[in-house]
Amino acid sequence: MKSTDILKAPAFLRDLGLNAMEYEAVRGVNITEGKARAFGEEAAKNNILLSLHAPYFINLSSKNTKTVEASIERLKQSVLASYWMGAYVVVFHPGYYKDMPSREEALRAVVESLKAVAEFRDSIGAKNVWLGPETTGKTSQVGDLDETIEISSRVPGTRPVVDWAHLYARYEGKFIVSKDDVVGVVDKIERNLGSWALKPLHMHFSKIEYGRGGEREHHMLNEKEYGPDFEMVCSALAEVGVEGVFISESPVLEHDAIIMKNICDKVCGEACVGEAEKEVGGEGRGARRKTRKTGS
Repeated sequence: MKSTDILKAPAFLRDLGLNAMEYEAVRGVNITEGKARAFGEEAAKNNILLSLHAPYFINLSSKNTKTVEASIERLKQSVLASYWMGAYVVVFHPGYYKDMPSREEALRAVVESLKAVAEFRDSIGAKNVWLGPETTGKTSQVGDLDETIEISSRVPGTRPVVDWAHLYARYEGKFIVSKDDVVGVVDKIERNLGSWALKPLHMHFSKIEYGRGGEREHHMLNEKEYGPDFEMVCSALAEVGVEGVFISESPVLEHDAIIMKNICDKVCGEACVGEAEKEVGGEGRGARRKTRKTGS
């Protein structure tokens, strides 16, 4: 679907049986208030849960003051657009380590910069829009799991966004290879931030190729030579009863979104997925589902 057809997207996704969408503002927040509100109305009419991915050009830990200021402004624009359209989370990549003397200093810079965005959000009455630092796929980027949790603990209205493929690539295929790994991620978020951070847990998924330094390229679900395994991730989440939103970042958008939905339906069935609680799509088309705990 062409970007000019954005107002048709919610009905299109609903017809496919999908009912979440991540609005991609990765090249810039280029939507007017009128169009954003109209888009939000179409999403609500079609039971589409909206999230928004902020521009890629964000580095809150740069040594260049102008870069940081521009990054803060892009996040503010993302928050405002989310508020207009009714998106519940702004997903973003926090920054890079290279400009700071240590990882700790880079993390501290991200936190201090992000506080300005949180203050702006509150000042416009958009407290229902939370900030979502995403787990990143490259070892040069701020955004391992512990860092996204730390950011969230220090900036009000902030929760981690878990990209399972990024975690897999960041650790060169040695993490997110078992249900224990998946459950460990969920447990760590809950232990440090509380259960509210899992209601819902916003997640990205695709297969991914990695090399030295982490992420190289996203791949389709049917490319068996790449990981992680989606059925394993979904099964682990179902077993511990996580309410979650899956956004697929596959190169084939709706195609893999539907496959994701079918896999999760097979794993936990209608007993743990309600019509008002399940959503799936591609990159920008996502999967939201509520799973119930199946054991003690």
